[in-house]
Amino acid sequence: MRRSLPTLSTIALAALLSACAIVPKMAPPAKPLTAEQAGLQADARSAELKSDWWTEFKDPQLDALITRALGESPNLAAARARVAKAGAGAEAAGAADKPTFSAESDVTRERLSANGIYPAPLGGNWWTLANAQVGVSYDWDFFGKNKAELAAALGSTQAAEADVAAARLMLSTQVTRAYLSLARVLAQQELIDRQVAEREQTLVLVRERVAAGLDNRIELRGAEQPLPDLRRQRVALDEQAALLRHQLAALSTQPAGALAGLAPKLPAPLALSAADDRLGLDLLGRRPDVVAARWRVEAATQKVGSARAQYYPNVNLMAFAGLNSLGLDNLMHGSSRQFGIGPSIHLPLFENGMLDAQLHGAAADTDAAVAAYNAALLEAVRDASDQLSTLSSVQGQQREQQELLANAESTLGIAESRYSAGLINRLTVLNARFVVLQQQRQALDLRGLQLDSQVNLMRALGGGWTETKVEAKADTQ
Repeated sequence: MRRSLPTLSTIALAALLSACAIVPKMAPPAKPLTAEQAGLQADARSAELKSDWWTEFKDPQLDALITRALGESPNLAAARARVAKAGAGAEAAGAADKPTFSAESDVTRERLSANGIYPAPLGGNWWTLANAQVGVSYDWDFFGKNKAELAAALGSTQAAEADVAAARLMLSTQVTRAYLSLARVLAQQELIDRQVAEREQTLVLVRERVAAGLDNRIELRGAEQPLPDLRRQRVALDEQAALLRHQLAALSTQPAGALAGLAPKLPAPLALSAADDRLGLDLLGRRPDVVAARWRVEAATQKVGSARAQYYPNVNLMAFAGLNSLGLDNLMHGSSRQFGIGPSIHLPLFENGMLDAQLHGAAADTDAAVAAYNAALLEAVRDASDQLSTLSSVQGQQREQQELLANAESTLGIAESRYSAGLINRLTVLNARFVVLQQQRQALDLRGLQLDSQVNLMRALGGGWTETKVEAKADTQ
């Protein structure tokens, strides 16, 4: 008898496989780009960043704004809800591979038909039917359908987690850039006010010289001309400051006028340069958007495996035990007990049309996920490369601007010395001071652009994010 069991098992397995639907031949699936194809280099590594990278600016006001934004943002709340939904799907998929327990009881008052299956005196009279039963069933995952569904659900959950990280990174970047832009605008306002004061002094002197016959009306018009443009620039800066405060209020979920008094100072640039513009393989795991796209490829691939498993028989084992009686007074008697056990086998004999459609759809979803991943990877490399190039350019411009500012300050020093010696008039000094202010404004813009480029570079490098592994959670039902 023992020797015959393997033979019977082999025959049973062969019978099951012969009852399978025919899996169609599929086209080769799309392939994700390799890191080398995307331009990443194995011997390079990106700068190490902190997850709260914005604290490097050492500005408590900025820290408070970002903390509030990350805690109150509706977009982040929606992203976290999507994670919870994906996690629930993973729990359901995990539970599918566990035994399912059930318990039920019912009491029915019923008149049995006199012309039915029950003879008299049962038929034609009223009776109380009572039932109390427990049961267990188990879906035997011979061909890996449940395992593939669980892996797909976990992949979707990982992708949703990475989406939350991408949303957090984008939000913190937006707040930081708006905050630094506001600081730059306010600093520009101070410089332009000093320029207006210098031009007003110049205008007073020119008017005095015209009245004394030393200058003509052409010099007067030349002295008057810069003031309206400077005042126009001042109005434009006021508008920029108001819009940036509104943006910061919206990002941190506050009323539009809540930050009317916010007056940040422009911080010193970070020790982050573009000395090495090569991007390493670590960028693949640092960018949450790329990681999310990769997990979607994994989830879609597992869906294809689940769709393939649908072509094979599905075996479910079930058993039950309980009490059943005609009349409540008999329910608890030992003679009312009932038991049952047996398999349930689903054979997909005539379902090829539906199964083929499911498999082709899953394969198409996988190809789309691979295409999305390739696009995300190329965009990430382009983004990081652009930010490195921009930061390198800004640093080069700053070196040249420092020379221009030094030259203007030297010219002003010479003019002040010659004015003190009585060799030139005060107009020359005022004009030299105005040129210095112009160069300071350009240097301030470049400093703001350097800070903005550094923030964009930290975003492009992933903002110090590291992936956490999602584990399966499943409860028996």
